[in-house]
Amino acid sequence: MIVEVAAAVIQRPDGAFLLAQRPRGKVYAGYWEFPGGKIEPGELAERALARELHEELGIDLERAYPWLTREYLYPHGHVRLRFFRVAAWRNDPHPREEQAIAWQTPGAANLAPMLPANAPVLASLELPHEYAITDATGMGAAEQLARLEKRLKQGLKLLQVREPGMADAVAFTRQVLALAQRYGCRVMTKAPFAGADGLHLTARDLMQLEGKTQFTSASCHSRGELQRAMALGLDFAVVGPVKDKASIGWDGFATIVAGTSIPVYAIGGLTRADMEDAWRAGAHGVAMIRGAWS
Repeated sequence: MIVEVAAAVIQRPDGAFLLAQRPRGKVYAGYWEFPGGKIEPGELAERALARELHEELGIDLERAYPWLTREYLYPHGHVRLRFFRVAAWRNDPHPREEQAIAWQTPGAANLAPMLPANAPVLASLELPHEYAITDATGMGAAEQLARLEKRLKQGLKLLQVREPGMADAVAFTRQVLALAQRYGCRVMTKAPFAGADGLHLTARDLMQLEGKTQFTSASCHSRGELQRAMALGLDFAVVGPVKDKASIGWDGFATIVAGTSIPVYAIGGLTRADMEDAWRAGAHGVAMIRGAWS
């Protein structure tokens, strides 16, 4: 039997998230985890989350977004954790069950030991909410580089170079990498490229991939393709189009990504103003071409 659990990634505006240490007397006592607890039979996951957070930390849930679903087989049982990103709550969190709590920063979490089912979530938390995609073919290389530098100064941290029709794509990609590295922005390319941080696959290439060997993402248009990305343990996926031609809409997007174990970005005619809708539908964030540079 699978034990259903609701887990909370409680994040402050500065990005810091809250971890709790399992108290004495519980299985895995002393291990750190994201707060939460069991979902009762017939109980909605978000309702269980609100109840557990009030009982454990004395906070009242105001706004939470569905995020990842991870399964783990412990010696004592099979657990399915439904993670929610908690964006708003009332009262300051304080331990009510003799557990220790601590705020951590993405990329610099140092608490150990971490409960095994929770550990992979830390890497996903390091991903920014915006995934920008270049459009030098449309606006010109010089203009794209100028806009890129402006966005890098504003904090852009994840970028894909996608210029299939560009005559001198190699030189352009080198310029992008040089700029991005100055600002600590990770760069994905469509094919292996020296200095790039990772590889972004087309849906076709994804379905032919046998194993992941580096930081990898993929474009998906169906549940089957997304399941393949999850099975291969890709670092994230992009699903759409949400608003462009032949769009699936937010309902279609939510259906495809429900219960996903990896972060998913929504794409297709989106801007940063669509972020809230994307979060409600289960997205980690939004991927944009034109919207990233306007």
